[in-house]
Amino acid sequence: MIDIKLIRDNPEVVFQAMDRRGEGRADVDEIIELDSSYRLMLKEAETLRARRNDVSKQISRMKEKPADLIAEMRQVGDHIARIEAEANLLSDRLEDRLLRLPNLPSDDVPEGQGSQDNIEVRSCGRPREFSFKPLPHWDLAEKLGIIDFQRGVKLSGTRFYVLRGMGALLQRALISFMLDLHVREHGYTEIYPPFMVKRECLVGSSNLPKFADNLYHDAEEDYWFIPTAEVPLTNLHRDEILAPGALPIYYAAHTSCFRREKMAAGKDTRGIKRGHQFEKVEMYKFVDPSTSNEELNSLLDNAEDICRRLELPHRVIQLCTGDLGFAAVKTYDIEMWAPGCGEWLEVSSCSNCGDFQARRANIRYRPDPEAKPRLVHTLNGSGLALPRVMIAIMENYQREDGSISVPAALQPYMNTDTIR
Repeated sequence: MIDIKLIRDNPEVVFQAMDRRGEGRADVDEIIELDSSYRLMLKEAETLRARRNDVSKQISRMKEKPADLIAEMRQVGDHIARIEAEANLLSDRLEDRLLRLPNLPSDDVPEGQGSQDNIEVRSCGRPREFSFKPLPHWDLAEKLGIIDFQRGVKLSGTRFYVLRGMGALLQRALISFMLDLHVREHGYTEIYPPFMVKRECLVGSSNLPKFADNLYHDAEEDYWFIPTAEVPLTNLHRDEILAPGALPIYYAAHTSCFRREKMAAGKDTRGIKRGHQFEKVEMYKFVDPSTSNEELNSLLDNAEDICRRLELPHRVIQLCTGDLGFAAVKTYDIEMWAPGCGEWLEVSSCSNCGDFQARRANIRYRPDPEAKPRLVHTLNGSGLALPRVMIAIMENYQREDGSISVPAALQPYMNTDTIR
Protein backbone atom coordinates (compact mmCIF):
# COMPACT_ATOMS: atom_id res chain seq x y z
CA MET A 1 0.00 0.00 0.00
CA ILE A 2 1.24 3.48 -0.82
CA ASP A 3 1.56 5.86 2.13
CA ILE A 4 -1.49 8.15 2.17
CA LYS A 5 0.79 10.97 3.37
CA LEU A 6 2.75 10.73 0.12
CA ILE A 7 -0.45 10.94 -1.93
CA ARG A 8 -1.69 13.80 0.22
CA ASP A 9 1.53 15.85 0.26
CA ASN A 10 3.13 14.92 -3.09
CA PRO A 11 0.32 13.83 -5.44
CA GLU A 12 2.36 14.67 -8.54
CA VAL A 13 4.93 12.00 -7.62
CA VAL A 14 2.14 9.41 -7.49
CA PHE A 15 0.51 10.72 -10.68
CA GLN A 16 3.80 10.36 -12.55
CA ALA A 17 4.31 6.83 -11.19
CA MET A 18 0.85 5.75 -12.33
CA ASP A 19 1.51 7.31 -15.75
CA ARG A 20 4.72 5.26 -16.00
CA ARG A 21 2.74 2.13 -15.22
CA GLY A 22 0.06 3.03 -17.75
CA GLU A 23 -2.55 3.15 -14.99
CA GLY A 24 -3.88 6.68 -15.46
CA ARG A 25 -4.72 9.19 -12.73
CA ALA A 26 -8.42 8.66 -12.00
CA ASP A 27 -7.84 6.29 -9.05
CA VAL A 28 -5.40 8.71 -7.42
CA ASP A 29 -7.84 11.59 -7.92
CA GLU A 30 -10.58 9.57 -6.22
CA ILE A 31 -8.28 8.75 -3.29
CA ILE A 32 -7.41 12.41 -2.84
CA GLU A 33 -11.10 13.36 -2.90
CA LEU A 34 -12.10 10.62 -0.46
CA ASP A 35 -9.24 11.49 1.88
CA SER A 36 -10.17 15.19 1.84
CA SER A 37 -13.84 14.47 2.55
CA TYR A 38 -12.95 12.01 5.32
CA ARG A 39 -10.65 14.48 7.06
CA LEU A 40 -13.26 17.26 6.82
CA MET A 41 -15.83 14.99 8.46
CA LEU A 42 -13.41 14.07 11.24
CA LYS A 43 -12.70 17.77 11.82
CA GLU A 44 -16.41 18.61 11.93
CA ALA A 45 -17.07 15.78 14.38
CA GLU A 46 -14.16 16.91 16.56
CA THR A 47 -15.44 20.51 16.59
CA LEU A 48 -18.93 19.36 17.58
CA ARG A 49 -17.57 17.09 20.33
CA ALA A 50 -15.53 19.98 21.74
CA ARG A 51 -18.62 22.23 21.79
CA ARG A 52 -20.72 19.50 23.40
CA ASN A 53 -18.07 18.95 26.08
CA ASP A 54 -17.88 22.67 26.85
CA VAL A 55 -21.66 23.04 27.08
CA SER A 56 -21.94 19.88 29.18
CA LYS A 57 -19.45 21.33 31.66
CA GLN A 58 -21.45 24.56 31.79
CA ILE A 59 -24.68 22.64 32.39
CA SER A 60 -23.09 20.62 35.16
CA ARG A 61 -22.28 23.87 37.04
CA MET A 62 -25.86 25.20 36.74
CA LYS A 63 -28.33 24.72 39.54
CA GLU A 64 -31.23 24.95 37.10
CA LYS A 65 -30.63 22.56 34.18
CA PRO A 66 -31.92 24.25 30.99
CA ALA A 67 -34.06 21.73 29.14
CA ASP A 68 -33.63 23.46 25.80
CA LEU A 69 -29.82 23.34 26.04
CA ILE A 70 -29.89 19.69 27.07
CA ALA A 71 -32.15 18.90 24.10
CA GLU A 72 -29.82 20.81 21.79
CA MET A 73 -26.81 18.78 23.01
CA ARG A 74 -28.73 15.57 22.38
CA GLN A 75 -29.25 16.75 18.81
CA VAL A 76 -25.52 17.56 18.57
CA GLY A 77 -24.77 14.03 19.79
CA ASP A 78 -27.06 12.56 17.12
CA HIS A 79 -25.36 14.71 14.49
CA ILE A 80 -21.92 13.51 15.63
CA ALA A 81 -23.11 9.88 15.37
CA ARG A 82 -24.34 10.48 11.80
CA ILE A 83 -21.06 12.11 10.81
CA GLU A 84 -19.03 9.27 12.34
CA ALA A 85 -21.12 6.68 10.50
CA GLU A 86 -20.57 8.49 7.20
CA ALA A 87 -16.87 8.90 8.01
CA ASN A 88 -16.57 5.16 8.64
CA LEU A 89 -18.10 4.44 5.23
CA LEU A 90 -15.70 6.91 3.62
CA SER A 91 -12.78 5.33 5.50
CA ASP A 92 -13.70 1.87 4.17
CA ARG A 93 -13.95 3.20 0.60
CA LEU A 94 -10.64 5.02 0.99
CA GLU A 95 -8.88 1.90 2.28
CA ASP A 96 -10.33 -0.18 -0.56
CA ARG A 97 -9.07 2.29 -3.17
CA LEU A 98 -5.63 2.43 -1.52
CA LEU A 99 -5.43 -1.37 -1.49
CA ARG A 100 -6.14 -1.44 -5.24
CA LEU A 101 -3.45 1.10 -6.16
CA PRO A 102 -0.20 -0.52 -7.42
CA ASN A 103 3.26 0.21 -6.07
CA LEU A 104 5.49 3.00 -7.37
CA PRO A 105 8.17 1.81 -9.82
CA SER A 106 11.77 2.47 -8.93
CA ASP A 107 13.41 5.29 -10.87
CA ASP A 108 15.78 2.83 -12.60
CA VAL A 109 12.98 0.64 -14.00
CA PRO A 110 12.95 1.02 -17.80
CA GLU A 111 9.96 2.72 -19.39
CA GLY A 112 7.63 0.55 -21.44
CA GLN A 113 4.05 -0.46 -22.12
CA GLY A 114 4.30 -4.25 -21.90
CA SER A 115 6.45 -7.37 -22.17
CA GLN A 116 7.72 -6.31 -25.60
CA ASP A 117 9.57 -3.46 -23.87
CA ASN A 118 11.35 -5.59 -21.26
CA ILE A 119 15.15 -5.58 -21.40
CA GLU A 120 17.43 -8.61 -21.56
CA VAL A 121 20.13 -8.10 -18.94
CA ARG A 122 22.23 -11.18 -19.69
CA SER A 123 22.14 -14.61 -21.26
CA CYS A 124 23.85 -17.63 -19.73
CA GLY A 125 24.65 -20.87 -21.55
CA ARG A 126 24.19 -21.68 -25.21
CA PRO A 127 21.09 -23.54 -26.37
CA ARG A 128 22.03 -27.10 -27.20
CA GLU A 129 22.36 -28.12 -30.84
CA PHE A 130 20.57 -31.40 -31.59
CA SER A 131 21.38 -33.93 -34.32
CA PHE A 132 17.66 -34.72 -34.34
CA LYS A 133 14.46 -32.72 -34.01
CA PRO A 134 13.84 -32.24 -30.27
CA LEU A 135 10.41 -33.28 -29.06
CA PRO A 136 8.15 -31.16 -26.86
CA HIS A 137 7.89 -32.41 -23.30
CA TRP A 138 4.30 -33.66 -23.69
CA ASP A 139 5.41 -36.15 -26.35
CA LEU A 140 8.54 -37.15 -24.44
CA ALA A 141 6.67 -37.60 -21.16
CA GLU A 142 3.85 -39.67 -22.66
CA LYS A 143 6.27 -41.99 -24.47
CA LEU A 144 8.23 -42.53 -21.25
CA GLY A 145 5.06 -42.88 -19.17
CA ILE A 146 6.19 -40.26 -16.64
CA ILE A 147 3.25 -37.85 -17.06
CA ASP A 148 -0.35 -39.01 -17.48
CA PHE A 149 -2.38 -36.18 -18.97
CA GLN A 150 -5.56 -38.16 -19.62
CA ARG A 151 -5.91 -39.38 -16.04
CA GLY A 152 -5.21 -35.89 -14.74
CA VAL A 153 -8.19 -34.66 -16.76
CA LYS A 154 -10.26 -37.63 -15.57
CA LEU A 155 -9.51 -36.82 -11.94
CA SER A 156 -9.83 -33.03 -11.96
CA GLY A 157 -10.46 -31.61 -15.43
CA THR A 158 -8.39 -29.58 -17.87
CA ARG A 159 -5.01 -28.16 -16.79
CA PHE A 160 -4.39 -31.04 -14.38
CA TYR A 161 -2.01 -33.96 -14.84
CA VAL A 162 -0.58 -36.92 -12.95
CA LEU A 163 3.17 -37.43 -12.48
CA ARG A 164 4.15 -41.10 -12.56
CA GLY A 165 7.27 -42.99 -11.55
CA MET A 166 10.36 -41.12 -12.69
CA GLY A 167 8.28 -38.02 -13.39
CA ALA A 168 7.20 -37.82 -9.75
CA LEU A 169 10.76 -38.60 -8.66
CA LEU A 170 12.16 -35.83 -10.87
CA GLN A 171 9.88 -33.27 -9.24
CA ARG A 172 10.68 -34.52 -5.72
CA ALA A 173 14.41 -34.46 -6.48
CA LEU A 174 14.21 -30.89 -7.77
CA ILE A 175 12.36 -29.72 -4.65
CA SER A 176 14.93 -31.32 -2.33
CA PHE A 177 17.86 -30.05 -4.40
CA MET A 178 16.52 -26.48 -4.43
CA LEU A 179 15.72 -26.38 -0.72
CA ASP A 180 19.06 -27.91 0.23
CA LEU A 181 20.94 -25.34 -1.84
CA HIS A 182 18.98 -22.37 -0.47
CA VAL A 183 19.25 -23.55 3.15
CA ARG A 184 22.81 -24.93 3.24
CA GLU A 185 24.56 -22.45 0.96
CA HIS A 186 22.36 -19.37 0.51
CA GLY A 187 21.45 -18.89 4.17
CA TYR A 188 17.66 -19.33 4.13
CA THR A 189 15.57 -20.90 6.89
CA GLU A 190 13.18 -23.56 5.60
CA ILE A 191 9.49 -23.02 6.34
CA TYR A 192 6.59 -25.39 5.74
CA PRO A 193 3.48 -23.16 5.93
CA PRO A 194 -0.25 -23.91 5.65
CA PHE A 195 -1.61 -23.99 2.10
CA MET A 196 -4.85 -22.29 3.22
CA VAL A 197 -4.78 -18.90 4.92
CA LYS A 198 -7.06 -16.21 6.31
CA ARG A 199 -8.34 -13.35 4.19
CA GLU A 200 -6.07 -10.80 5.89
CA CYS A 201 -3.03 -12.76 4.72
CA LEU A 202 -4.03 -12.19 1.08
CA VAL A 203 -4.55 -8.49 1.83
CA GLY A 204 -1.12 -8.24 3.42
CA SER A 205 0.61 -9.89 0.47
CA SER A 206 -1.26 -7.64 -2.03
CA ASN A 207 -3.44 -10.36 -3.61
CA LEU A 208 -6.69 -9.02 -2.18
CA PRO A 209 -8.85 -7.21 -2.99
CA LYS A 210 -7.62 -6.64 -6.54
CA PHE A 211 -6.97 -10.24 -7.63
CA ALA A 212 -9.80 -12.12 -5.93
CA ASP A 213 -10.94 -13.63 -9.25
CA ASN A 214 -7.61 -15.45 -9.63
CA LEU A 215 -7.82 -17.20 -6.25
CA TYR A 216 -9.54 -20.34 -4.95
CA HIS A 217 -11.71 -19.65 -1.92
CA ASP A 218 -13.57 -21.75 0.65
CA ALA A 219 -16.46 -19.36 1.30
CA GLU A 220 -17.90 -21.27 4.27
CA GLU A 221 -14.73 -21.06 6.38
CA ASP A 222 -13.31 -18.00 4.55
CA TYR A 223 -10.06 -19.85 3.87
CA TRP A 224 -8.06 -18.98 0.76
CA PHE A 225 -5.79 -21.41 -1.09
CA ILE A 226 -2.39 -19.83 -1.55
CA PRO A 227 -1.32 -18.82 -5.07
CA THR A 228 2.30 -18.93 -3.89
CA ALA A 229 4.24 -19.36 -0.64
CA GLU A 230 4.85 -15.60 -0.78
CA VAL A 231 1.45 -15.19 0.90
CA PRO A 232 2.08 -17.10 4.16
CA LEU A 233 5.74 -16.03 4.27
CA THR A 234 4.76 -12.35 4.11
CA ASN A 235 2.39 -12.84 7.01
CA LEU A 236 4.70 -14.76 9.33
CA HIS A 237 5.57 -11.41 10.90
CA ARG A 238 2.28 -9.57 10.35
CA ASP A 239 1.54 -7.02 13.12
CA GLU A 240 5.01 -7.52 14.62
CA ILE A 241 7.86 -5.18 15.52
CA LEU A 242 11.12 -6.99 14.84
CA ALA A 243 13.85 -6.50 17.41
CA PRO A 244 17.10 -4.61 16.70
CA GLY A 245 19.53 -6.88 14.88
CA ALA A 246 16.79 -9.25 13.65
CA LEU A 247 17.19 -8.20 10.00
CA PRO A 248 17.77 -9.54 7.47
CA ILE A 249 15.49 -12.58 7.65
CA TYR A 250 15.58 -15.11 4.79
CA TYR A 251 12.92 -17.81 4.37
CA ALA A 252 12.56 -20.57 1.78
CA ALA A 253 9.47 -22.74 1.39
CA HIS A 254 8.14 -25.44 -0.88
CA THR A 255 4.37 -25.42 -1.35
CA SER A 256 1.71 -26.37 -3.77
CA CYS A 257 0.27 -23.28 -5.45
CA PHE A 258 -3.32 -22.81 -6.60
CA ARG A 259 -4.39 -20.28 -9.24
CA ARG A 260 -7.25 -19.86 -11.64
CA GLU A 261 -5.70 -19.97 -15.11
CA LYS A 262 -7.90 -17.87 -17.37
CA MET A 263 -6.30 -18.24 -20.77
CA ALA A 264 -7.60 -17.77 -24.27
CA ALA A 265 -8.96 -20.94 -25.85
CA GLY A 266 -6.17 -22.99 -27.37
CA LYS A 267 -3.34 -21.01 -25.76
CA ASP A 268 -0.75 -23.02 -23.80
CA THR A 269 -3.19 -25.89 -23.41
CA ARG A 270 -0.68 -28.70 -24.06
CA GLY A 271 1.75 -29.98 -21.48
CA ILE A 272 2.44 -28.71 -17.99
CA LYS A 273 3.33 -25.09 -18.67
CA ARG A 274 0.14 -23.76 -17.07
CA GLY A 275 -1.98 -25.48 -14.46
CA HIS A 276 -4.40 -24.71 -11.66
CA GLN A 277 -2.11 -26.54 -9.19
CA PHE A 278 1.69 -26.64 -9.31
CA GLU A 279 4.72 -26.91 -7.04
CA LYS A 280 7.16 -24.11 -6.32
CA VAL A 281 10.05 -23.29 -4.05
CA GLU A 282 9.81 -19.69 -2.89
CA MET A 283 12.47 -17.38 -1.44
CA TYR A 284 11.43 -14.47 0.78
CA LYS A 285 13.33 -11.70 2.54
CA PHE A 286 12.61 -9.13 5.26
CA VAL A 287 15.38 -6.53 5.11
CA ASP A 288 16.49 -3.08 6.21
CA PRO A 289 15.34 -0.53 3.59
CA SER A 290 18.91 0.70 3.10
CA THR A 291 19.96 -2.73 1.79
CA SER A 292 16.97 -3.79 -0.31
CA ASN A 293 18.56 -3.05 -3.71
CA GLU A 294 21.59 -5.19 -2.86
CA GLU A 295 19.29 -7.87 -1.45
CA LEU A 296 17.41 -8.01 -4.77
CA ASN A 297 20.65 -8.70 -6.64
CA SER A 298 21.50 -11.42 -4.12
CA LEU A 299 18.01 -12.94 -4.44
CA LEU A 300 18.37 -13.01 -8.22
CA ASP A 301 21.76 -14.69 -7.96
CA ASN A 302 20.32 -17.34 -5.62
CA ALA A 303 17.64 -18.16 -8.21
CA GLU A 304 20.17 -18.17 -11.06
CA ASP A 305 22.40 -20.52 -9.07
CA ILE A 306 19.77 -23.23 -9.54
CA CYS A 307 19.90 -22.68 -13.31
CA ARG A 308 23.69 -22.76 -13.38
CA ARG A 309 23.94 -25.98 -11.38
CA LEU A 310 21.35 -27.66 -13.57
CA GLU A 311 23.38 -26.44 -16.57
CA LEU A 312 20.33 -25.10 -18.36
CA PRO A 313 20.42 -22.18 -20.83
CA HIS A 314 18.71 -19.18 -19.29
CA ARG A 315 18.45 -15.43 -19.51
CA VAL A 316 17.65 -12.58 -17.12
CA ILE A 317 15.02 -10.02 -18.11
CA GLN A 318 14.34 -6.72 -16.36
CA LEU A 319 10.65 -5.86 -16.48
CA CYS A 320 9.61 -2.45 -17.75
CA THR A 321 7.13 -0.18 -15.97
CA GLY A 322 4.17 -1.43 -18.00
CA ASP A 323 4.88 -5.11 -17.19
CA LEU A 324 5.77 -4.68 -13.53
CA GLY A 325 3.81 -6.72 -10.99
CA PHE A 326 1.27 -5.00 -8.76
CA ALA A 327 3.37 -4.97 -5.56
CA ALA A 328 6.84 -4.58 -7.06
CA VAL A 329 9.06 -1.54 -7.35
CA LYS A 330 11.54 -3.52 -9.45
CA THR A 331 11.55 -7.04 -10.93
CA TYR A 332 13.85 -9.40 -12.79
CA ASP A 333 12.53 -12.53 -14.49
CA ILE A 334 14.59 -15.63 -15.24
CA GLU A 335 13.64 -17.59 -18.35
CA MET A 336 14.87 -21.04 -19.40
CA TRP A 337 15.10 -22.17 -23.00
CA ALA A 338 12.80 -25.06 -23.97
CA PRO A 339 13.95 -26.42 -27.36
CA GLY A 340 11.01 -28.77 -27.84
CA CYS A 341 8.45 -26.02 -27.28
CA GLY A 342 10.73 -23.55 -29.03
CA GLU A 343 10.26 -20.80 -26.44
CA TRP A 344 11.68 -19.14 -23.36
CA LEU A 345 9.80 -20.12 -20.19
CA GLU A 346 9.68 -17.94 -17.08
CA VAL A 347 10.89 -19.99 -14.10
CA SER A 348 11.41 -17.19 -11.59
CA SER A 349 10.32 -13.64 -10.91
CA CYS A 350 12.47 -11.82 -8.33
CA SER A 351 10.96 -8.61 -6.94
CA ASN A 352 11.72 -5.87 -4.48
CA CYS A 353 8.40 -4.67 -3.02
CA GLY A 354 9.84 -1.89 -0.86
CA ASP A 355 7.56 -1.14 2.10
CA PHE A 356 4.38 -1.81 0.07
CA GLN A 357 3.55 -5.20 1.66
CA ALA A 358 4.96 -4.21 5.05
CA ARG A 359 2.53 -1.27 5.29
CA ARG A 360 -0.41 -3.53 4.42
CA ALA A 361 0.66 -6.23 6.88
CA ASN A 362 2.02 -3.82 9.53
CA ILE A 363 5.51 -5.32 9.68
CA ARG A 364 8.05 -3.06 11.37
CA TYR A 365 11.48 -3.19 12.96
CA ARG A 366 13.54 -1.13 15.40
CA PRO A 367 16.96 -0.09 14.07
CA ASP A 368 18.12 0.21 17.70
CA PRO A 369 16.45 -0.22 21.12
CA GLU A 370 15.48 3.46 21.48
CA ALA A 371 14.42 4.04 17.85
CA LYS A 372 10.84 4.40 16.65
CA PRO A 373 9.57 1.39 14.66
CA ARG A 374 10.00 1.59 10.88
CA LEU A 375 8.54 -0.43 8.05
CA VAL A 376 10.74 -3.22 6.69
CA HIS A 377 11.28 -3.88 3.00
CA THR A 378 10.16 -7.23 1.59
CA LEU A 379 11.49 -9.19 -1.39
CA ASN A 380 10.32 -12.41 -2.99
CA GLY A 381 11.43 -14.72 -5.77
CA SER A 382 10.76 -18.17 -7.16
CA GLY A 383 13.60 -20.49 -6.44
CA LEU A 384 12.27 -22.05 -8.71
CA ALA A 385 8.84 -22.92 -10.16
CA LEU A 386 8.77 -26.66 -10.78
CA PRO A 387 6.70 -27.38 -13.90
CA ARG A 388 8.72 -25.19 -16.23
CA VAL A 389 12.04 -26.32 -14.81
CA MET A 390 10.91 -29.88 -15.47
CA ILE A 391 10.01 -28.90 -19.04
CA ALA A 392 13.47 -27.39 -19.54
CA ILE A 393 15.19 -30.49 -18.16
CA MET A 394 13.17 -32.91 -20.24
CA GLU A 395 13.56 -30.95 -23.47
CA ASN A 396 17.21 -29.94 -23.07
CA TYR A 397 18.45 -33.30 -21.77
CA GLN A 398 16.50 -35.52 -24.19
CA ARG A 399 18.31 -38.11 -26.27
CA GLU A 400 17.53 -39.35 -29.74
CA ASP A 401 16.32 -42.71 -28.38
CA GLY A 402 13.65 -40.90 -26.32
CA SER A 403 15.39 -41.22 -22.95
CA ILE A 404 16.38 -38.22 -20.83
CA SER A 405 19.73 -37.63 -19.15
CA VAL A 406 19.52 -36.59 -15.51
CA PRO A 407 21.50 -33.39 -14.71
CA ALA A 408 24.57 -34.16 -12.60
CA ALA A 409 23.26 -32.02 -9.73
CA LEU A 410 20.13 -34.21 -9.47
CA GLN A 411 21.74 -37.63 -9.82
CA PRO A 412 22.41 -38.04 -6.06
CA TYR A 413 18.73 -37.29 -5.40
CA MET A 414 17.43 -39.65 -8.09
CA ASN A 415 20.06 -42.39 -7.80
CA THR A 416 20.25 -42.65 -11.59
CA ASP A 417 21.67 -40.79 -14.56
CA THR A 418 18.88 -41.61 -17.01
CA ILE A 419 15.10 -41.45 -17.24
CA ARG A 420 13.92 -44.16 -19.58
